[in-house]
Amino acid sequence: MPTQPVIEMSARTREIFRLVVEGYLANGQPVGSKTLAGAGQVNLSPASIRSVLSGLESLGLLAAPHTSAGRMPTESGLRLFIDGMMQVAEPTAEERAAIERRLGEPGPIEQALEATSAVLSDLSAAAGVVMVPRREPRLRQFSMISLSPGEALAVLVGEDGQVENRLLKLPAEIPPSAIEEASNYISAHLAGRTLGEAAQAMRAQIASGQSALDEASRDLVERGLAVWSEDAARRPVLIVRGQANLLDESAIGDLERVRSLLDDLESKQSVVELLDSAREADATRIFIGSENRLFALSGSAVIASPYRDRGGKVVGVVGVIGPTRLNYARVVPMVDFTAQSLGKLIG
Repeated sequence: MPTQPVIEMSARTREIFRLVVEGYLANGQPVGSKTLAGAGQVNLSPASIRSVLSGLESLGLLAAPHTSAGRMPTESGLRLFIDGMMQVAEPTAEERAAIERRLGEPGPIEQALEATSAVLSDLSAAAGVVMVPRREPRLRQFSMISLSPGEALAVLVGEDGQVENRLLKLPAEIPPSAIEEASNYISAHLAGRTLGEAAQAMRAQIASGQSALDEASRDLVERGLAVWSEDAARRPVLIVRGQANLLDESAIGDLERVRSLLDDLESKQSVVELLDSAREADATRIFIGSENRLFALSGSAVIASPYRDRGGKVVGVVGVIGPTRLNYARVVPMVDFTAQSLGKLIG
């Protein structure tokens, strides 16, 4: 059912709708007419308030989980509130200091990414997520060292000076000369390229007959590049911290939803695909429940913001995953500030 634009609501209806949504987001419980009347924020009788609530329910903006339980916003109601009524608050000085302190701790960038997901989890009381930039090291030197028949050590030196080692299983009959030839070939002809570019160029040279490698050395070149290509494909690109926050007291009566959400988080590739859709966004994006098929069953929400390197290029996404009753007005600017702070660390 299409929702009614905020501007078409009467001032009285708009105020009651806002109070219901804010009350629900604050404590996770449906809000009833007696609560609204008793708080003194609406100068109407409980009966008049109930009439307005029924009208909002007929529009698909509110729902009653069971009789006499009060109302809570539907996903459509949350979307209407977020897009048309929510007043975003700036992160407090304490929140900004906590984020900057955690991200400013000395260590490699991987440690800063871990800290980012952890601090978002702590401050939002939900699960913090960081999509790690996909690293594509460029080759400076590649060598394979024979250790024993059927085994060699492959050593990759990137242009950034980082060194990685992998143990490589080889056919026992491969001679040491073939290992040396393959190493020299990769370093001499493929230096300066990423692994993907190197593999593509190598195959093109061999297919065109431009390579002087014998069959054994060609096989070694393939094996040497493949060991990193396969490893990079399996390397986690998503850091999730704070799943335990999803198991709070309010989750006791909704264990199926929480179990579904935890299953979603275990399926990291699907979460990465969702976060990846926020990479090109100009601002923080919010996904609510069934708006995304990944969280259709768990009824969860995602707040995600891209972060950029110093050149302005988007290199990843940070965010928060939790129940739809997240404090959006507080968490949205927090995620945005965290993305900006993380971007300052990325070269």
